Amino acid sequence: MTSRFVYLLTAAAVLSISCSKDSGSVSTSTTASLPAVFKKFGSTVTVSVEGNYVVLKSNGLPDHKSPYYKGTQWASTQYEAYNGTNPLWNQNPNTIASQNLVFKIPLNPSIASAHAETPLGPMGIAVNGVAIFNQYAAGRAALTDEVNSFDQYNGHPQQNGQYHYHVEPLYITANKGRDALLGFLLDGFPVYGPLENGKTLTSADLDSYHGHTSATADYPNGIYHYHITSDVPYINGVGFYGTAGTVTN
Repeated sequence: MTSRFVYLLTAAAVLSISCSKDSGSVSTSTTASLPAVFKKFGSTVTVSVEGNYVVLKSNGLPDHKSPYYKGTQWASTQYEAYNGTNPLWNQNPNTIASQNLVFKIPLNPSIASAHAETPLGPMGIAVNGVAIFNQYAAGRAALTDEVNSFDQYNGHPQQNGQYHYHVEPLYITANKGRDALLGFLLDGFPVYGPLENGKTLTSADLDSYHGHTSATADYPNGIYHYHITSDVPYINGVGFYGTAGTVTN
């Protein structure tokens, strides 16, 4: 009788430990709570959930060709001479280099009580893993001259080789549509192309942060989101609509 009791008690303990391990595996899974929209990121971007943040890791290399790949280890397959439409195009002296970008953005973004100014450098990430910069050149100067160094896909590298977009990423919109999800800013709110419900938006259609709240294909119940436009400030206005996360490189 005693040995049978010990056996039953041991079996119950083993079953309890097994169930505990199974439920723990589910609750700590980084993919179980990841919103489906983040599956739209390219294969070079690693996406996971850490607490209340979505973590996106990228080498920052564009998945399209560029004249800025010249002289790099990727030149044989990724170099392409400039073939855009800007008659004033002038290649800057920088070349593309691999990065170690880590973005931590809010899993559940919300409006900020105080709207922080966007930083120089990465303020967001495109779905192909390329950094998104704001509407300013170095020293918060206008992009008037710098725009002439944008390649045929509207990107270029800064002095450390970090390739980035300040304006519409033409390779993405050409392949996914001008109304497509293009990425996220550091505050966790999505960025869409200039087309919405068949209308090409301008900054006049948006608020001072360069966005508005409405339903999108990814958020049918509605969400605040930014739109890229062809006029200044292109992607973001006076600052983040929400509370920004962090980015390291």
